[in-house]
Amino acid sequence: MTIRWGVSPIAWANDDMPELGGDITLDTLLNEVRQIGFEGVELGCKFPRDAATLQPIMVSHGLDIIGGWYSTNLLIRDADAEIEAMADHLALLEAMGSQVFIAAETSNAIHCDRSRPLDAHPQIDDEAWEQFGSRLNAVAAYVNGRGLRFAYHHHLGTVVETGDELQRFFEVTGDHVGLTLDTGHSLCGGIDPLKVISERPERVNHVHCKDVRRNRYNRARAGGASFLDGVVSGMFTAPGDGIYDYEPFLGALASVSYDGWIVIEAEQDPALANPYTYQQLGLRTLQNIAAEVGLAA
Repeated sequence: MTIRWGVSPIAWANDDMPELGGDITLDTLLNEVRQIGFEGVELGCKFPRDAATLQPIMVSHGLDIIGGWYSTNLLIRDADAEIEAMADHLALLEAMGSQVFIAAETSNAIHCDRSRPLDAHPQIDDEAWEQFGSRLNAVAAYVNGRGLRFAYHHHLGTVVETGDELQRFFEVTGDHVGLTLDTGHSLCGGIDPLKVISERPERVNHVHCKDVRRNRYNRARAGGASFLDGVVSGMFTAPGDGIYDYEPFLGALASVSYDGWIVIEAEQDPALANPYTYQQLGLRTLQNIAAEVGLAA
């Protein structure tokens, strides 16, 4: 069992709201990531997308590229078209020695639309689920065949948000279609992360750890706020600053011999929540618990 500690750049620079952290340079971001003690970072909007430019930057900072979000459109195009569309992204990850391919369906997603409330996520019928699953199976098999772990990201505002939808996702896809298990999206979407680990350990290919300020999430949802409005209001935070008890979670990962990255991904407004302070809190919190439950790097 090998655990590596990584971080998402979203605390410094938000892909969905570029104005959050717009003045933070990539050099500042990577310097702080390294100073905190992370081994790797996921891709974000500040990163060049050609390996010849990116590789020396990452080497100079002593950091790995873990992977990076890819938006699928499998509800409106077939697997072959998706594989063709992802070619550049996949080639970059391969060139950077990445291990994980993170994907989420966004063809009808609302999480980037500030006019849509949190409680209006898209839903699809049984026929669409079957087609979606078939296409995901093919795309995941292709990615896995190229040597990366395919890890589907369940996410608020998408077709895989709730516990029932995650179960449907499992039913229409094979075990080779892995999951990015995200604690923050689980807590807000009504998914029990411990149940996922115990019942579907073979699916957990990647882990995102963010915490939730439940009162702010509840207020945002009750008030008709969008996902991005909820982010700005601080519904998410780093482990150690929210409601979630990470000891059972990390203990569950240890019990199934989880092998891979644990990534702190806590999107907030960096002008209000200093990224260095919060991501350091998240890493120290999880490292201390991991040592107690036997989940060692």
